[in-house]
Amino acid sequence: MTAAGKGGPAERLLTVAEVADVLSTTERFPRRLIEQRRIRFVRVGRHVRIPESALREFIAAGLVEPITTRNYSRKEVARCQGKRTGISATSAS
Repeated sequence: MTAAGKGGPAERLLTVAEVADVLSTTERFPRRLIEQRRIRFVRVGRHVRIPESALREFIAAGLVEPITTRNYSRKEVARCQGKRTGISATSAS
């Protein structure tokens, strides 16, 4: 199913079942995203459809990039966490 854009190419609209399949979840999860307004959706009569772009945006928003490929020692990790919280590793003892 497609939707006509504003002068642009048509965008594919996905069913709740298709979104659940892409996310490897049950249908309940995309329905909850819709209910909580955490993802854009379109009403087609009494049916609900999710634009492919909305699904891509939702996935991108949850993407967590790695900090680095370097292995940190426990002391370095504790020191970095102390900087974030305002507590230095030496003053915590």
